Amino acid sequence: MYLYEPKYYEFYSEVAKKYAEESYWERITNFSLFSGKAIKFLTPTALLLMARFYKNQQKYLKLNEQKKTAELTALKHQLNPHFLFNTLNNLYALALKKSDQTPEVIEKLSDMLDYMLYRTNETFVSLQKEIELIENYLSLEKVRYGKRVKISFENTIKEDVKIAPLLLLTFIENAFKHGVSQELKKAYITIVITVENNQILFSIENSKSKTPIEKGNEECIGLKNVKKQLELLYSGNYNLEVIDKTDSYKVILKLLAK
Repeated sequence: MYLYEPKYYEFYSEVAKKYAEESYWERITNFSLFSGKAIKFLTPTALLLMARFYKNQQKYLKLNEQKKTAELTALKHQLNPHFLFNTLNNLYALALKKSDQTPEVIEKLSDMLDYMLYRTNETFVSLQKEIELIENYLSLEKVRYGKRVKISFENTIKEDVKIAPLLLLTFIENAFKHGVSQELKKAYITIVITVENNQILFSIENSKSKTPIEKGNEECIGLKNVKKQLELLYSGNYNLEVIDKTDSYKVILKLLAK
């Protein structure tokens, strides 16, 4: 402005001429004049910076989502062999006994593997399908333990909602491992699943074995993975409560339905 205004001075109004007569330093130190003119140049700069910030944020969110997906995939790959190992042990025991229930167990196992291998690739799946998986698993365990365990499974699902796959099954596996497998007398497992106010309520309680159980890799693979999945998928939208009593062990999990 200071350089080019003298060329057009004669066309200026009286007010504009007043400003044009000011020196360079007078204009720089005139805050109202400087800010009024500078906004013409700063606005494009601000818009470009905002656009760059938005682009960087989108890139960060995309990378974060990819990281989350990779972590969940790794967790599932750890959980599936753990579950398969336990189930095949059940089938092996029946085969040794030449039980008539072996074909039924194979059919249940086949349905479960089909679901786990091909139906759990999504981040969230139908809760009803997860319940069917749990029912199949409980059927296998009933065959395995017979009258040694009393199993109660109550689910009152009026509307189907979404849940992370294989999330609840780990708690049930742990209940059998720590509450039934080492108990010589009759044990019990009580499971309840309900949906209220768009919230999934899951509770499981099992009798505690009086025989000390050595904690191994299974507990690490199972329970720790579930906690990681909860943090990744339900951060701030879940509540996990573990009640360790003298003769029983209870887990209460509340999730925001998807």
